[in-house]
Amino acid sequence: MQTVATLEDQDIAPRRRFFGAAAVVLAALQLGRAGGARAEAPHQKVVSGPVGACADFAPLKQVEAGELSVAYAEAGPADGPVVMLLHGWPYDIYSYVDVAPLLAARGYRVIAPYTRGYGPTRFLSADAFRNGQPAVVAIDTIALMDALKIDRAILAGYDWGGRTADIIATLWPERCKALVSVSGYLISSPAAQAAPLPPAAELQWWYQFYFATERGRAGYDKYRHDFAKLIWQIASPKWAFDDATFDRSAAAFENPDHVAIVIHNYRFRQGLAQGDPKYADLEARLAPGPAITVPTITLEGDANGAPHADPSAYTAKFVGKHVHRTITGGVGHNLPQEAPQAFAQAVIDADRL
Repeated sequence: MQTVATLEDQDIAPRRRFFGAAAVVLAALQLGRAGGARAEAPHQKVVSGPVGACADFAPLKQVEAGELSVAYAEAGPADGPVVMLLHGWPYDIYSYVDVAPLLAARGYRVIAPYTRGYGPTRFLSADAFRNGQPAVVAIDTIALMDALKIDRAILAGYDWGGRTADIIATLWPERCKALVSVSGYLISSPAAQAAPLPPAAELQWWYQFYFATERGRAGYDKYRHDFAKLIWQIASPKWAFDDATFDRSAAAFENPDHVAIVIHNYRFRQGLAQGDPKYADLEARLAPGPAITVPTITLEGDANGAPHADPSAYTAKFVGKHVHRTITGGVGHNLPQEAPQAFAQAVIDADRL
């Protein structure tokens, strides 16, 4: 029988706290439940609240799920509709530090897991294949939902997290109540990426070519802090994050499997590394670029410096209810951290499509 424990209990991470206005609002919601029915449903009004009121997460939890011991933050009522917030590279769950209390205050149960190779998430076996192929990262999320006895959830993410959410919405639509995906449709295959692009487009993928070499692996291992900070600056050129904000997330890259997972992910996507043969059937189903049927809101920042397609290029992939929003104001690649209210609102609105 699997159990959930706080990381504080295991001395894996320091105690973290919700505080400020978000905690007050959440307490009011819980008191409202104890005193009777709410005067209004939690999904009706536009999200508002003081961004930055949540300085940190509550104590992290840890649960065995699939081949991992997954570390995750949780907020909101235990019986609320579930939202899984999935982070990208080179980022971590702090992309959602201001999104989580906004959603929790609206009655959602919010779960933000550390992806394999990040933070306190660990492999259960020292002999396990340090596999970063995207389908396996999606399987991790399904395994976490199973471990927490969650049948369906709203899936929301960007970068790796957006790709993971897209894959789950495609392969297991019955587990996905609604989808929020930054940069839209991110499912691809090594074969689909085999054709060369014009030079200006190839230039944007420089780090993937770097990672294809052993020099790149060694360089990322040695300079992962500086490398990740450079990616943050390129991907979000108008986001004036400070050193403390970056360093808080950079701590997640000290995971002992981080480099192996990142390098394998990008090499697999370039067709330069093999995946696990037992997932070949899933890769075959993803290879044609299947349509997504679940209700979806896609988002894009108006200052995204990372490679991304124009929304018109992927609109046809969303054959269910679909809305696209471009978030203005100099918003870059890490959209949930740069525009938390817009991201939280997209989650609430996707739930209502």
